Amino acid sequence: MSHFDEAFAAVSAHIGTGRIPGAVLGLVTRDGTREFRAIGNAQTVPDVRPMTTGTWFDLASVSKVIFTTSRILQLAVEGMIDLDAPITSIIPDFRQYDPNCWERQVTFRQCLGHATAFPAVEPIYTYGNEPERLRAFVLQREWRKLDTPVYSDINYILLGIALERIARKPIRAMDAGAGFAFFADPAHAAATEYCSLRQRVLVGEVHDENCWALEGSGHAGLFGTVESVLGFAADLLARQDDADVRLMRTVVAGHRTHGWENPYDGWSGGSKCSADTIGHTGFTGTGLWVDFERGHAWTLLTNRVHPTRHFDSGIFTLRQQVGDIING
Repeated sequence: MSHFDEAFAAVSAHIGTGRIPGAVLGLVTRDGTREFRAIGNAQTVPDVRPMTTGTWFDLASVSKVIFTTSRILQLAVEGMIDLDAPITSIIPDFRQYDPNCWERQVTFRQCLGHATAFPAVEPIYTYGNEPERLRAFVLQREWRKLDTPVYSDINYILLGIALERIARKPIRAMDAGAGFAFFADPAHAAATEYCSLRQRVLVGEVHDENCWALEGSGHAGLFGTVESVLGFAADLLARQDDADVRLMRTVVAGHRTHGWENPYDGWSGGSKCSADTIGHTGFTGTGLWVDFERGHAWTLLTNRVHPTRHFDSGIFTLRQQVGDIING
C-alpha cells in the first residue's frame, strides 16, 4: 500500500465515524504526478449529495496564501510594494485622524507574518452590510492593541484593501487564478454551515461572515477544487528558487513565514515533514502543505463545518495523521 493509499484509508475511516461528512485528499510531486480521491458526502442537509473529485470547496483562510500572499509578494518582487514600508504607503488614509497612532506604523511584512498587534478577529459584519462603509470602518477604527501578536484576519483584510487600491477594483473583480473562483455552482460545491445570519445552509457562497459582508476580502473567499489546489502547489514546487516562493519559505517571526507556517511541535502538517515545508489551513476544513525538500505537496479538503461548526469534528488530529502518513 502506498503512502497515499494509507493516508486515504485514514481519511475514509474518519469519515466513517460521521464526524465529518466528506473529504477529498490530493497529492502532487515535483514531476507533476498527481493522485486524488474523494469519500463521503458534499452535503447532508437539507439534501444529500456525494463528494466527488470535482467538488468545489470554500477554501476559507487558505485563500490568504493562494490569493492574497501570492499577489502581495509578486508586487513586492516587481518593486510595486516595499514589504518594510508601512501599509499607509498604499493606504494613506488608514487611521488618518491620528497620524501618530500605532496602526499607521504596521508594515506589509508584519501583516504577512501576523507580527502585528491587531486582534485575531472582529465581527465586522455586525456593524452593517454596506461593503464600502465597512471598509471605511476597518480603516478608521481605533483597533484594540494586543500585547502579544496573534494570527489575525485583520492583517489580511488590510492586505486585501491594499490590493484593491493598487488594482483600482474590488477583489471579486480580479482574476481569482487558474482553476479558482469567488463563487461556486451549488450543484457542485461542498456545503458548509447553516448560517443564522443568512438563515440558510451555505453552498457555493462564502462561509466567512466578514468576507460576505465586505463582498470580497483578502482573508477568505476563494473557491477551488482539489485539482486547482494541487496545480497551485505544483507551480510552487517547480518555482521553488523564484524570489516570491523563497519569501514564502522565509521566516518573519516565530514559525510564521510570509503568509505561511513552518513546522513546529503540534502543527497541522504533522511531525514528519521536512523543515523546508510550508502549510496553511482553513476554518471550513481545508488545508495545503508543500514540502520542498521531499518535493511533494498534499491537500486535505473537507466540509467539517457542515452543518455546524459547534461540533468536535476531529479535523486537527486528522490533518496531523494524514501528514505523518504522507511523509512516513
